[in-house]
Amino acid sequence: MQRKTFHRTLLALAACAVLPLVAQAQAVKLTLGHGAAPGNPRHEASVRFAEVVKAKSNGRIEVQVAPSAQLGDDAAMVTALRTGALDISANSQGAVANAVPEYAAFGMPFLFASPAAAFKLLDGPLGKELADRSVEKGMILLGTWDNGIRHMTNSKRPITRVEDMKGLKMRVPPDATLVDIMKALGAESQQVKFAELYVALQQGVVDGQENPLANIHASKLYEVQKHLALTNHQFQMTPLLMSKRTWDKLSAADRKIVQDAAAEATVLQRKLSQEADEKLLADLKGKGVQVTTPDKAAFEKATAEVDDKWMAGPVGPYVKKVIGAARAR
Repeated sequence: MQRKTFHRTLLALAACAVLPLVAQAQAVKLTLGHGAAPGNPRHEASVRFAEVVKAKSNGRIEVQVAPSAQLGDDAAMVTALRTGALDISANSQGAVANAVPEYAAFGMPFLFASPAAAFKLLDGPLGKELADRSVEKGMILLGTWDNGIRHMTNSKRPITRVEDMKGLKMRVPPDATLVDIMKALGAESQQVKFAELYVALQQGVVDGQENPLANIHASKLYEVQKHLALTNHQFQMTPLLMSKRTWDKLSAADRKIVQDAAAEATVLQRKLSQEADEKLLADLKGKGVQVTTPDKAAFEKATAEVDDKWMAGPVGPYVKKVIGAARAR
């Protein structure tokens, strides 16, 4: 009888010892949502992220990628991240700035001549500050991707001077800096969800829009917009964010897998975005899009008031640091 009791005790102890291992080995399913179309560097990098996570976890962690705003627009996905309803999102600078205003600092007009110049700051202490502010709002910043230098298209006329902007109904994303830029240039800004933008342009609800070339091309906006102005008016990042609620549920080992996959996906996304800009312009010209290069100095002068407004605002100290660092280079 004592021997049976002894054996049962041993089996119970062994089962208890195995329990943590079983828990660690449980499958983890995550969802990554974004608003870009398949073929866009944002989608390709999201797919790579999912592949690397699966490989590094030996298939235990699976990431389902939902493109083209299938889970809602960027603003809705930011809310979902903060509540834990969504695990990961490759989101937009403007939508995230509505929750973490410091992100807007990188959207000041004509601040960066190239995405590489912006990443020199984002990959350093100023990017670490963004990550810290993000945690406070329930999001973990896994990486900053390239949403490109932005340009303007419209169906009305070529844009070469600031005066050409007057009266144009321009769609902008939910980004306060872009609303300010359009106002300074004399255009009327209207917010339309990106998933609905093609139809809005086709039906004349808005005259034009602004986006990096990769977005213009992937969403075939050239079919309903024949004038492209290489304004270079703003850089935008794509923050890759994980819900803090999801992050807190992961083991230290799984967090490392996610961070490593994010780093690899970030390198790919930035590379694809840079390559896209170099070849897409020629392709857009080949599709009959008329390209102009506006007077940059005049546009910069007209939008200087946007810097002043944001430097005097609630996140002014951070905006000043970003502007100072960008212009010191």
